[in-house]
Amino acid sequence: MHQQAAETLDEAFERLHRTGSEFDDQLSNHGPMAVEALVHSGQWEAVPAWLDLYTRRLEPARRPTERIARDAWHEALGDRARDGDWIVLFTDEIAERPWRELLALWWPRLLPGLPGGATHGVIRVGHAVRALLDAGESPVRLAEFVHAMAYFASSNQALPELPRLAGGRTPFEALDAVPPLPVDEKDHISRRLTFLAGWEPWLSATLSVQPADTPEQARDLLADVVHAATLRYLRRGHGNAVMNVHGVTAPNAVLRVLPALPAEQWIPSYLTAWATGSAVFAVYMAREDAPGAPAPAADPTEALHRAREHADEHVIKLADSAADVYARSGDPRALSAGLFAAERIPPLRD
Repeated sequence: MHQQAAETLDEAFERLHRTGSEFDDQLSNHGPMAVEALVHSGQWEAVPAWLDLYTRRLEPARRPTERIARDAWHEALGDRARDGDWIVLFTDEIAERPWRELLALWWPRLLPGLPGGATHGVIRVGHAVRALLDAGESPVRLAEFVHAMAYFASSNQALPELPRLAGGRTPFEALDAVPPLPVDEKDHISRRLTFLAGWEPWLSATLSVQPADTPEQARDLLADVVHAATLRYLRRGHGNAVMNVHGVTAPNAVLRVLPALPAEQWIPSYLTAWATGSAVFAVYMAREDAPGAPAPAADPTEALHRAREHADEHVIKLADSAADVYARSGDPRALSAGLFAAERIPPLRD
């Protein structure tokens, strides 16, 4: 990464660490994720002005209240009020071990609760890990990793436990089979996710995807999950253009974390990311296909530039994930995703 870009990223993270992980009654602070996406795409010069607009809505960081005992951490899991306490815990832990070791220790503990906070915890971790892998370690980047892991912990909420996968469908076929939640069951995301536990149409479609036998197969299947979700967004994302973004960006965050994890953690990561993406689309997607999708951007640079001009954080993050899909697959349809979202999500303005 260009030195000036890395410095801009650190300045942005440092500025954002004075703000909370959430604001305005549990809305997630997307600032760290969006600025990392802008810097990664080469648009680092736009970061200060974008932050000037975005940070106006944010609230101060939560203060620590009570130290989390390392042998009783599960008692604080999923407690948003203790985000500051989780930051203290992970700050202590990263002073004692490399960040990859911390990640390997805590990932299995936090992974089952991936859907919590509408998946923003794991998405923030994905961006933090990519920043460390791309730009290397710095005190501020390590601090962002700590804040991301803390939010993953404080917002944790598990999906219903699923039986073992035993299907033969590709992620493309299985996601196409996922049905939308009945209209009369729609409510807050936590209520919707709880409803899925006993809903046979969702269970059968989700369990129909093919399992992974090796870590490498898990990685490749997860890449297909992200690709399939991007195309699904183009067809049904208009059911809730903001929330369905996370059906793409959450699995892609897990995919970004894989290179930093031990290989034995890749298969459970694939399974949880797949189930989460399936759940997000089940509870938010439209019941009918969109009438059409915008023509793809000419290339990822144009798609990312147009997302930055629109400036909404969800559009930026979706275009960023879609660029990953295009880089892996060469599928030009992926480059329509950010444009599709931009047509349906209001831009960020003064």
